[in-house]
Amino acid sequence: MEPEKIQRVVEAALLASDGPLTVANLARLFGPGELEEENGASQIRDALKALESEAEGRGVELKRVASGYRYQVRQELSEWVSRLWDEKPPRYTRALLETLALIAYKQPVTRGDIEQIRGVSISQNIMRTLLERDWIKVVGQREVPGRPSLYGTTRAFLDYFNLKSLKELPPLEEIQAILEPAVADVEEEAAPPETAGIAASVELPSEEAEEEPAAPSAEVVQLHKNQS
Repeated sequence: MEPEKIQRVVEAALLASDGPLTVANLARLFGPGELEEENGASQIRDALKALESEAEGRGVELKRVASGYRYQVRQELSEWVSRLWDEKPPRYTRALLETLALIAYKQPVTRGDIEQIRGVSISQNIMRTLLERDWIKVVGQREVPGRPSLYGTTRAFLDYFNLKSLKELPPLEEIQAILEPAVADVEEEAAPPETAGIAASVELPSEEAEEEPAAPSAEVVQLHKNQS
């Protein structure tokens, strides 16, 4: 099959799909003999590169994220495109964003780990929200009394924040720099400053719910007993 036809098929599939597609996903669209037997994957990648170049200067871009490739609206145009929908995007509390950041940067971690670092207990609503959004998941249990769950981030988390892998996370200092002014002025409607990865997609937090000081976790209690 001619490279131009492969390119058009790939483009159509990406536009029709409701989620990112991998090179393997795209290769399965072609029947026997339509791609070179040994270089089929290379032909798909060449088509993706050509489509990426074609999108330069347009309102959409071809982006590679953790789950594959997808077309998406350019970040700088989101202010206008968002007016297509009446409801405003969700606004997250500082507590939720700090919890998510700690899981992303320190994973795998338990709820107790996060509470010890933040110095306050975590609302069950925060963990439920992160789990329901499929941004975090249980990746195991720590071998201590009570076997607390260990949490890590998901591919959906990486996709949402336009990341291919956790290695693309910006320095934690950048996240802190965004959270501080956002919390100080929660009434401001402007989007946060643009920066790489997670920082570019963090919504301004809403007014934060009151939190309780954190009680020592089971792991910390056990450690204290051992030291005694």
